[in-house]
Amino acid sequence: MPTITVRLDDDTRDALQAHAEEEGLTVSDFLRELIRAEVTPVREDAVREGFTPDSMTPKERHILSLLHRILARVMPEDSNDVDGDAEYQLERAKVLEAGFTQEYWTEYAGIAPELSKRDAKFVMDVLDMFRMVDHSVAELTKTEPVSDEIVYSLRFRGFDHNDSLEHKMANYVEFLVSDGRWVERAEFLEGPERGNSHHPTIDTYSRMLAEYRRIREDGRKKPSNGRASRTLSVADLNALAAARVHPENR
Repeated sequence: MPTITVRLDDDTRDALQAHAEEEGLTVSDFLRELIRAEVTPVREDAVREGFTPDSMTPKERHILSLLHRILARVMPEDSNDVDGDAEYQLERAKVLEAGFTQEYWTEYAGIAPELSKRDAKFVMDVLDMFRMVDHSVAELTKTEPVSDEIVYSLRFRGFDHNDSLEHKMANYVEFLVSDGRWVERAEFLEGPERGNSHHPTIDTYSRMLAEYRRIREDGRKKPSNGRASRTLSVADLNALAAARVHPENR
């Protein structure tokens, strides 16, 4: 059996010895039981989606408990929707008042971890880039051909619903579109894929955005010449399409 050495100060060692004697165990056996209790689960807890704190302050618990009790008083007698009924609301109040931390997950079942400002800005930058791509293709095709291969390559493909971060980004796209922004993506979101790329896209979009920013920066340095200053050229589109491909696969 492997041996682990733990260095303790005198006070901790004495307290450990005292607890072990109270339990009628040697220090080694007492420590072994403590470690086993921490690392060997008796049962498998269900995985809870979303964010649940390990603890809440008395003030937070008191406020939430009062809200549950208020809901219990104002809910219709035959209420049985997502908020449950009066009995359910009173049960949640009692859980909070008693401080049963293992049951707090119900309070936060619909609260997901945040999408950071950086990641939210990334989503909006991606949508802006593809808006410019679509606009440029529409303008260019009025006077010159743009290959179907490039048009296909530069389609917005959404985000991967199987990845936790990308799924949250996909949900943000859906929110932005429903809020009246980037509404040109509504048809894509309502289509058979429902905005799901079915493969990770963050790395691909990051390479494209890096190239897009370079193109925009170069464009700002050039004299304005009407339409060309507001659209991407065929060469720009080709550069963006090339950026989709990982450098190792070019």
